[in-house]
Amino acid sequence: MTRAIMFMGTGSDVGKSLIVAGLCRAYANRGLSVMPFKPQNMSNNAAVTADGGEIGRAQALQARAARMPSSVHMNPILLKPETTTGAQIIVQGKRQASMTAREYFRNRSKYLNDCLDSFRRVSHGADAVLVEGAGSPGEINLRDGDIANMGFAEAADIPAVLIGDIHRGGVIASIAGTFDILPPADRARLKAFLINKFHGDPELFSEGRSFLETRTLTPCLGVIPHFSGARRLPAEDAVALEEDLETHSSGTKIAVLRLPRIANFDDLDPLRQEPGVALTFVQPGDAIPANARLVIIPGSKSTVADLAALRREGWDIDLLAHVRRGGLVLGLCGGYQMLGKTISDPQGLEGSAGSVAGLGLLDVDTTLLPDKTLTRITGTHAPSGAALAGYEIHLGKTGGADCSRPFALLEGRPDGAISASGQVMGSYLHGCFSSDEFRAKFLTSLGIQSSTLRFEETIETTLDALAQHLESHLDLDRLLSLAGEV
Repeated sequence: MTRAIMFMGTGSDVGKSLIVAGLCRAYANRGLSVMPFKPQNMSNNAAVTADGGEIGRAQALQARAARMPSSVHMNPILLKPETTTGAQIIVQGKRQASMTAREYFRNRSKYLNDCLDSFRRVSHGADAVLVEGAGSPGEINLRDGDIANMGFAEAADIPAVLIGDIHRGGVIASIAGTFDILPPADRARLKAFLINKFHGDPELFSEGRSFLETRTLTPCLGVIPHFSGARRLPAEDAVALEEDLETHSSGTKIAVLRLPRIANFDDLDPLRQEPGVALTFVQPGDAIPANARLVIIPGSKSTVADLAALRREGWDIDLLAHVRRGGLVLGLCGGYQMLGKTISDPQGLEGSAGSVAGLGLLDVDTTLLPDKTLTRITGTHAPSGAALAGYEIHLGKTGGADCSRPFALLEGRPDGAISASGQVMGSYLHGCFSSDEFRAKFLTSLGIQSSTLRFEETIETTLDALAQHLESHLDLDRLLSLAGEV
């Protein structure tokens, strides 16, 4: 028998993804076969799945928590913002189209069958499926044609739990208000609620808990204290970077450009945890720090547009000055493409067809092509010989004289480029800093003493700690009893 339940929030960033990940590990530790599922996600932080597609990184982390291979069916609809009003539409792991927000809103209901098909596949043979909503069911203006929250729950006929974030303030009003404004049929699907991110003594909220249980006529499954270990797990939303503070201020400074459409920024998480590194995200309006040893241009969902934004910030001038001072530059994926002489988009994949000048710091040229590279891969760092592993997820091919000095050798083929001076490097490989041997040797080459950090082990121990945290503060048996049969 397979049981399923959906987790919805009173708003975005209330902790849905983290709670589902922790529950996946908690139930897996109990010996259950548990699968995560999110019908629709919007994120430029994507992961390559075991079956060769892409999903939101949060669902990949949840699959890892469940000790299950990731699958495109865990997140059948992924929206990857390309502009302020449009996104690339990924359906069951593959790029299908690019649409404006208005076009997608008009057409989204046609993707419900894809969601239900994937849900059936994920459910097959599982003991439990933990479904994550998107945003909030309280956005009743989006209810007609919805496939992300109550629309999916209704179509799949599954119950739901509502999550509120007490750290933001107003949690009583947000939970009571959500129940009040939902249509009766949707409200009836909410079988319980829980309070997340509590600071202090949970007993201090007992009166608020009782009020909400009486007002909503549903039980509270628990009050979850803030989990400080969340910072060691990949963040789903780039909004987290807007409040980013420099880590380990006494360390060697590595600056990361906060591009408008930054993608796969969790590439930098292992560096964030290195005590010898002061990792800082350079926000729009700020100059690149003159004392940075390394500047990283991260991945981008829209390389040409983000290159234009980089120039508007004056970061191109800062980069030239940085290199003249002897500083190093590393471009990852879209950042690698920006470092070259030209970026050509003959088919208009990112906007108007044409070609733009790159930063000219690498002697390479890039052509954007419609076939997306999606692969997990292992190899070695060419300069040091250190083992590394990661994944590729990009449109385009890059070639030129500096490719004769590759950044990495990936299963027998060269990847990336290094300038003749050795100061400027580029690679298509995401996730390489998760490889401990490579990260240690790379940091040593920068004059930084690497720690004994075992990054992948840290992820596992953090997931186990998160599971125990939820076990201590939630009634997991009661939660599972509320799930519906599918």
